[in-house]
Amino acid sequence: MAGTLYIVATPIGNLDDLTPRAAATFGAADFVAAEDTRVTLRLLNHLGLKKPMMSYYEHALQHGEAILARIEAGESCAMCSDAGMPCVSDPGEVLVKDAIARGIRVVPVPAASAAVTALSVSGQKTDRWVFEGFLPVEKKPRRERLAFLLHEPRTIIFYEAPHKLRQTLSDLTQAFGPARSITLCRELTKLHEEVTKTTLGAAQEWYAENEPRGEYVLVMAGAEPGAAATATETLADVTAHAQALMEEENMAPSAAAREAAKGTPFAKSQIYRALIESGPKGEKQV
Repeated sequence: MAGTLYIVATPIGNLDDLTPRAAATFGAADFVAAEDTRVTLRLLNHLGLKKPMMSYYEHALQHGEAILARIEAGESCAMCSDAGMPCVSDPGEVLVKDAIARGIRVVPVPAASAAVTALSVSGQKTDRWVFEGFLPVEKKPRRERLAFLLHEPRTIIFYEAPHKLRQTLSDLTQAFGPARSITLCRELTKLHEEVTKTTLGAAQEWYAENEPRGEYVLVMAGAEPGAAATATETLADVTAHAQALMEEENMAPSAAAREAAKGTPFAKSQIYRALIESGPKGEKQV
């Protein structure tokens, strides 16, 4: 008979948040599938446990077949990420999908989740929200994602690393405007936990002068019902975006105008005309 794949939540910072059920599951499991075996080893040492471990991190998903084969042979596996609930912004989702497809029993052992923890103390609306996790790294997909979210009325939750926070705040401010409310949650449950409700513009100014430290959850207010898109972007802003596409992506003015128009109240023809009127950069590629 096949074993069971347990999806075990681990503390997002404070080890005292580990639940008795999670500890018992680690103790009973035949082996542990970890995002990073070095991180999980510290947790198992804290529990006084020694368990065989396999890694399932993003660049080692070829181990997935070996993990599932062991479970099908009758072993039970406790799968965990470095922190929080596995499979949320985490490559473990592939293992769960494959396990279900193969008829393997999958059991959640829930506890802390950074997204929900941050939402609960954010001071933003909590009745309806959307989880975005990490924004795309590449410029074009990132711009497309932010344009897609421009009119999103629900509270929006992002994850961000400290070395990328400044750029992300800059991009969010440009996309949604400096007055949009945002709560920055830093080092949740840890010694230097900090929750700050402010605006995108104020947050950008603060971190221009202060070094970001620790992992962040950003809880941003959604768009106000009926808010005009022109409140966040002007024709000059969108034209500048089109100019950047021409320079960075080597797009012709027509294609750049079409791409920049997405998610804005401006027509492609308006942006194209503004590009041509702006001077030589537009003219030389017509």
